Amino acid sequence: MAASSTINKITIKVIAFCMVCFWLNTVKAQTDTPKFKVIAFYTGRDDKAHISFMHEANQWFPKMAAKYHFSYDSTKNWSNMNAEFLSHYQVVVFLDTRPDDPAQRAAFQKYMENGGGWMGFHFSAFALTPSEFPQNWDWYHDTFLGSGQYVSNIWRPSTAILDVNRDFPATKHMPKTFKTSPNEWYRWEKDLRKNPDIKILCSIDSASFPLGTGPKLSEIWHSGYYPVVWTNTKYKMIYFNMGHNDMDYEHKYDNTDRTLSYTFSSPMEEKLVVDALLWLGTGKVK
Repeated sequence: MAASSTINKITIKVIAFCMVCFWLNTVKAQTDTPKFKVIAFYTGRDDKAHISFMHEANQWFPKMAAKYHFSYDSTKNWSNMNAEFLSHYQVVVFLDTRPDDPAQRAAFQKYMENGGGWMGFHFSAFALTPSEFPQNWDWYHDTFLGSGQYVSNIWRPSTAILDVNRDFPATKHMPKTFKTSPNEWYRWEKDLRKNPDIKILCSIDSASFPLGTGPKLSEIWHSGYYPVVWTNTKYKMIYFNMGHNDMDYEHKYDNTDRTLSYTFSSPMEEKLVVDALLWLGTGKVK
């Protein structure tokens, strides 16, 4: 009887152990399953400030993915901008440029019109005719972004104080104002305030003026209204004018590709981008 009782106790312990292992594996599998999937496209050529940001972003986003339980992939192969490839992702990110091929542009437009999410940084909204990146995509620049062509910028990259519109899921946990990392800020052809589809989320606060150091006088802003983060309410999208790191332009160091500042060194900028990404991927922000 004693031996039988011992065997039964061992059997119960083994079963209990197996059940705990099964539960732990189930929890781990659920934890390992990403809440949503992100694919970032980039070009990474010519402008070393944009290249610096691209490298920074491709190191920063995987850390955020591990922390907030989403997956992050990146590619410079723009031929992946097609319906089949995009169907595996809930959010598309443009780190520096935009697609130029008509078929890729059509695939992206359809993706967005079917409810896909998009986050764009800095140069991804740039268009200027004539230039290497002409304004030859009306839907993207005029309808989707609403900004039209690039007009001018400050120089050199400078920090700014931003006013925050907190009446939006991605900004509701932000302070009313915050200080950014240095950036080359853009001015646009169209007044976004007059577009009923556009909701401006961050703009340059007057405390930032004068903004920029020149040397050209036109590269220093002393007044005006400058939106730098916005969404188009007809789509699940958000654009950030941030994404131009400050570089060793004057060659003060031996390594002329030296990065002097990083976009995500600003804690509030980090929070804004993370909250925006969670909104795009899940519709929820902690």
